[in-house]
Amino acid sequence: MIDSIIELALKEDIGDGDHTSFSCVPENATGHAKLLVKDEGIIAGVALAKRIFNTYDPDLKINIHLMDGSVVKHGDIVFEVSGSSRSILATERLVLNFMQRMSAIATHTNKVVKLIEGTNTNLLDTRKTTPGIRALEKWAVTIGGGFNHRFGLYDMIMIKDNHIDYAGGITKAIESANNYIESKNLKINIEIEVRDEKELDEVLAIGKVDRIMLDNFTPDQIRAVLPKIPSRIETEASGGITIDNIRKYAETDVNYISSGALTHSVSSMDLSLKAVFKK
Repeated sequence: MIDSIIELALKEDIGDGDHTSFSCVPENATGHAKLLVKDEGIIAGVALAKRIFNTYDPDLKINIHLMDGSVVKHGDIVFEVSGSSRSILATERLVLNFMQRMSAIATHTNKVVKLIEGTNTNLLDTRKTTPGIRALEKWAVTIGGGFNHRFGLYDMIMIKDNHIDYAGGITKAIESANNYIESKNLKINIEIEVRDEKELDEVLAIGKVDRIMLDNFTPDQIRAVLPKIPSRIETEASGGITIDNIRKYAETDVNYISSGALTHSVSSMDLSLKAVFKK
């Protein structure tokens, strides 16, 4: 999937050629450039950058100074790249676009992870990602110290409020999901969203699920219902959770907290790829 993303992105940006470089830069010219940090946070996308450079031009040489997950500050040099000047110019913007977004996600994720440090709760992302580059954004979450929820619609059955309503209720939805898994011989888990304690009790009466999402429950409500949920069923809190209250949610000992904001509400880290000339 990563290779497909790179291939499509190069095709989108370069088309039938980088005519600016073709017209200005000699074909045999070689150059050297460094990736400069103009911000603070967690760097992400270094391994991806190397993959992009080497996909476009295997002869490009990359000297990495700071690995993915490193804490960076203004003025840091993440890596240096050398080789064909045309190749560096053709890949420059693609590398920056991906790394700036991935670093922003990793930085925000790391900030939230630190807020719940010392608890038994893990931080999850969601499917609220940029279409086409979900693999990169979820990769950035793990670099920042978070964990990936399901990747798409195919690797988990996640029964949410609309599914319940369309299915004709909680019981019908759970029974149908279990029958489907058995008939298709699938090896995937079932998660179900509950909106209040009444729905939770109905789910518990049936069982047959692997995880329960407590949607828009307060920390006090979660703390009150957790003792009735068997330990074999994982628990997840979602909805109404912010930077200001996430610690209170984590202290309930819920297994997971999921947050769409990890991927949909970040501002890109300021990075630049600057040419270096030897004196």
